[in-house]
Amino acid sequence: MSGILDEFAWRGLISQTTDEAALRAALDAAPVTLYCGFDPTAPSLHLGNLMQIVTVRRFQDAGHKPLMLVGGATGLIGDPRDAGERSLNPAEVVEEWVGRIRAQIEPLMSFEGANAARMVNNYEWTASLDTITFLRDVGKHFRLGTMIAKDTVARRLASDEGISFTEFAYQVLQGMDYLELYRRYGCTLQTGGSDQWGNLLAGTDLIRKAEGVAAHALTTPLMVKTDGSKFGKTASGAVWLDPDMTSPYAFYQFWLNADDADVVTLLKYFTFRSREEIEALGRAVADEPYKREAQKALAEDVTALVHGSAALDAAVAASQAIFGRGELGGLSAATLRGVADSVPSADVASGTSFVDALVAVGLVESRSEARRAIAAGGAYLNNESVTDPDFVLTASAAIAGGWAVVRRGKKTVGLVRIGG
Repeated sequence: MSGILDEFAWRGLISQTTDEAALRAALDAAPVTLYCGFDPTAPSLHLGNLMQIVTVRRFQDAGHKPLMLVGGATGLIGDPRDAGERSLNPAEVVEEWVGRIRAQIEPLMSFEGANAARMVNNYEWTASLDTITFLRDVGKHFRLGTMIAKDTVARRLASDEGISFTEFAYQVLQGMDYLELYRRYGCTLQTGGSDQWGNLLAGTDLIRKAEGVAAHALTTPLMVKTDGSKFGKTASGAVWLDPDMTSPYAFYQFWLNADDADVVTLLKYFTFRSREEIEALGRAVADEPYKREAQKALAEDVTALVHGSAALDAAVAASQAIFGRGELGGLSAATLRGVADSVPSADVASGTSFVDALVAVGLVESRSEARRAIAAGGAYLNNESVTDPDFVLTASAAIAGGWAVVRRGKKTVGLVRIGG
């Protein structure tokens, strides 16, 4: 079962690990219980979290036993940020977010069989923990010099705002989670992003000091594009797993628009395709990049994984239809709302001229430019060419949810919602 590490190495998924030889030996000896933690500091997980879930799922598929921790306790505090204190969310908000995040994780893991996944919440073992016990039994194993030396803590200490004791103590709580999961379930491996390396080591050190056992840690690389920019961000912000925060259409388009230089790496990180399949897609990128076969495979796999096959089908149908390659009539109001989050859109009143609608959406900069586009045959309403510069929009032009698709040329698309 240690062959999973060779798989990880090929996929570029190993950033740091404690003792790789010892970890290989442990993976070969028997199924290992591992865990990964997710703090509810927002109402949804994002792509960085998805990479960790997929990583743990790879371990599970190789026969190992995953614990998926949603931090009802650590979410009340939050991991220290590089700059500035976090706003502490009310306990009832964090509790709600715990439920939302559990619901996002559960469909992505298997909860059946000999190595079924288990959901855990660290609030269970911290809620009743008194301060004296915490300081005597846990705090005594932590050395201040080591805690201060951690990168984020060091940067915050050197900054004008400094760091509160609350955030400084976060690494102790995360270390305690690992110790508790070792005691309860025999957990001996924690995974996470490379920015969590210090927190992971806090756990391995605590288990060594408290139990005399060598536990393991493995991190994956932080996701950055070839140009050095952070992956998982768009002009409108983070790409979320919650369909109400990032629609399945926008989610699909995000992956479909992956750069040629990044797409093979993303296939390795986020899909379960084999080496042979990914290498074939890599050759397609090099030989026929205009076909975007790798991007389509990536978008289809990840959208289906997170949102399901029905949402994928709706996103693909919408992608084709709004660019004139499919039927708009089959799109639902929910799908079109998702499209509206991803393309320019505007609300217009019934009786608005098509010229003014093009300007309102932003497909042209002026009414005169709109008229020229119409005269040239390059303006469309619901994929039908509009040649009359005096054409007026009415409710009869709307499709599901009162939306209508406006397009200039082949690729510049927007939506208008026609009011009463």
